[in-house]
Amino acid sequence: MHAATWLNLSTTTSICVHLSSTLLFFKFHFHPTTPPPSTAVYYTTMANISILSLSLSFLLVFHGCLALRPFQQQQQQNQCQIQRINALQPNERVQAEAGWTDFFDSSNQQFLCAGVEVIRHHIQPQGLLLPSYVNTPLMVYILQGRGYQGTMLPGCPETFQSSQQLQEGSGSFQDRHQKIRHFQQGDVVVFPAGAAHWMYNDGQEEVIAVALLDSTNSANQLDQFHRRFFLAGNPQQGGQQQQQQQKKGGKSWGRSQKGQSQEEGSGNIFRGFDLEMLAEVFNVEQETAEKLQSKDDTRGHIVKVERGLQVIRPPMKSEQQEERGRGGAANGFEETICSAKMTHNIDDPSRADFYNPQAGWCNNLNSFKLPILQMLQLSAERGVLRRNAIVSPHWLMNAHSIIYVTKGDMGMQIVNHEGQTVFDDQIQEGQLVVVPQNFAVVQKAGEQGCQWIAFRTNDNAMINTLAGHTSALRAMPVNVIANAYQMTAEQAWSLKFNRKETVMFSPRSRSSGRSIAA
Repeated sequence: MHAATWLNLSTTTSICVHLSSTLLFFKFHFHPTTPPPSTAVYYTTMANISILSLSLSFLLVFHGCLALRPFQQQQQQNQCQIQRINALQPNERVQAEAGWTDFFDSSNQQFLCAGVEVIRHHIQPQGLLLPSYVNTPLMVYILQGRGYQGTMLPGCPETFQSSQQLQEGSGSFQDRHQKIRHFQQGDVVVFPAGAAHWMYNDGQEEVIAVALLDSTNSANQLDQFHRRFFLAGNPQQGGQQQQQQQKKGGKSWGRSQKGQSQEEGSGNIFRGFDLEMLAEVFNVEQETAEKLQSKDDTRGHIVKVERGLQVIRPPMKSEQQEERGRGGAANGFEETICSAKMTHNIDDPSRADFYNPQAGWCNNLNSFKLPILQMLQLSAERGVLRRNAIVSPHWLMNAHSIIYVTKGDMGMQIVNHEGQTVFDDQIQEGQLVVVPQNFAVVQKAGEQGCQWIAFRTNDNAMINTLAGHTSALRAMPVNVIANAYQMTAEQAWSLKFNRKETVMFSPRSRSSGRSIAA
């Protein structure tokens, strides 16, 4: 993969910021302080030519900096003129031998506004999600189950090695491969755009993984929908879902082009290569090369590994201890793309960013905790509300929010810039709602409480509340509130100070007295 693929928005911005200082560096180094008289003209001429070349190069880069996300802006123009938001649930399913994948309707205006798509994998025990890569960054929340996964990154060493012979069938061999990472319930797992990956369920229960695909991320230069390129299998078997996708022009597992039959448009990427060419590039017999094309494979995109997957991997406990020892801080030297941490658990209440024993807790995952998110420009929030507890009315300053309910239910109200209610309904387990950037939202848990995962389209999404200790109204002078809302100073004071909590409010709790609590 070209190195430019790994440049994210923040990295590119940093390059832009440092161009001026770099230009000065070259200027001073190309001009010797005291050149000999005979060479002064030569040095001066060469320096001017070099600086002119550099200036033209930097001008091109500056031009790119001024248009970092034109593709995304064009895609999303006028898509967020939303008059009505609805709670969504999957409307399509692709079945496979050892599980299935549910799709949410990517043509829905909410997804078009946010520039994202959402899918949900169900992987049965001993099920293997076949190796593939996607043209968008991926953020996956493990709702249930455990297993391990591999992410194949170009140029990274095969650091997992075995000095003993591994038994497989009638033969034995030594294996080595890139790093394998464990995942468990509550983990957020991320994959850069174009990075090939696979997932395996080594537990006793089904793995349920909810995945966000950031289709309008700057790393995606194809189109507004995600495309999955499989390295193995014949994922189009079953056909019904593909035909529906073709009719509506939407996504599918490597959808076929117009004019192609279903048979011609299906299969993994090796199927499109000439068999002799594959045998030559891999230096194997044609019989072996033919296996790559998987023409007769009817198992789908999630396959059953009958005797379990045999790979080189450390014990899960030691890996967790290593991650805890590393912490979330990064100094810029200890982590490269090959050793980058790509998994973080956000289900632990002891690490909560907001905690109220009577209301619930909330855990945010951003690029400060997981540095690779700066490259992906994504973040996440895990929230748990007690019965009838409330999340303060708020808006996200710099991101869209895709809220997926994992347990229970909650009532939500969403308001647009015109003060119109675009959503006022219950959202149930397994449903999601897209909250566009700057739209105001309030959440109240139902009788059984509520839990959710929220994906956000910024690596450091910022929330601004309307009520509570750190709210916008709390930051205003009492007299400003009184005049803005045509109320008495006493009413303004109670509006500003009556709620002492920050983000999560216990139901019907009120504070009395006029003292201002810190």
